[in-house]
Amino acid sequence: MRVCRTISALRQSPTALTIGNFDGVHQGHQAMLARLKERSRALGLSACVLTFEPHPLELFAPQTAPTRLTSLREKLELLAAHGIERVHVSRFNRAYASRSPQDFIERVLLEGLGMRWLLIGDDFRFGAKRAGDFSLLQEASRKYGFGLEAMPTIEQEGVRVSSSAVRAALAAGRLAEAEALLGRPYSISGRVVYGDKLGRQIGFPTANVQLRHNRPPLSGIFAVSTLDGRGHRRDGAASLGLRPTVDNSGRAKLEVHLFDFAGDLYGQHLRIDFLHKIRDEEKFPSLDALKARIAQDCDIAREFLAAKERA
Repeated sequence: MRVCRTISALRQSPTALTIGNFDGVHQGHQAMLARLKERSRALGLSACVLTFEPHPLELFAPQTAPTRLTSLREKLELLAAHGIERVHVSRFNRAYASRSPQDFIERVLLEGLGMRWLLIGDDFRFGAKRAGDFSLLQEASRKYGFGLEAMPTIEQEGVRVSSSAVRAALAAGRLAEAEALLGRPYSISGRVVYGDKLGRQIGFPTANVQLRHNRPPLSGIFAVSTLDGRGHRRDGAASLGLRPTVDNSGRAKLEVHLFDFAGDLYGQHLRIDFLHKIRDEEKFPSLDALKARIAQDCDIAREFLAAKERA
């Protein structure tokens, strides 16, 4: 998959295009990507995604912007896994947001991205003050001769599949529900970095995974499965949150204790699949109390993962 950050780099061939943030690349997004690939093949066009960085709400309302389900790297990996040929990552700033809808259609979509067919979500708005909508695109499609289609809402058991629904499920610890919406277990990936080695001191060494954002969409203690950069999968228990017993920095940390493993993962890229929430974070009166609770958590995680393996 080719990733570009300048529009001119994509002028080589005409495209079938879809536009969106694609945070989480959930089942609704996946349906759009499948439709995009189907039409791109039929029309002989390159399948292209236009996405934005940062999320527009992080620019206009940073205090209330939603937590991210995926980092940019994770999102790009997921788009590649779903067969997208090109992704254009557009830097979203106030100048970009001030483009008129007509300018966005003419300069960005038609001239810059060579768009010949466009697929959008049924709630898509664009341009300055979000003035552009599907009816405006319909007028432009007749004027400029590009194909246009709106993707209907995807539902599961009467619930609209959306990034917001995934966030709500994760925040409530409903990991099975989040997995159904995503079509895969929710995961976080990052590089293993050096920590304070407290886990090693109390008998539970951990891999400390670098977080790209300080507001992950879930917190607590979890049964997890991990995949390292060399393709090795291992089970474990993970802590994601503020570590109230030993840390008052206010920064979220992700620590993973891998079962029956004594190797060195420093510097490797590690993906953590969150499979079951064991409990919320809590503050313990002593390190001994924390150590005893971690032992219980690991037992619970082992039992859950063994039952899952047998199922």
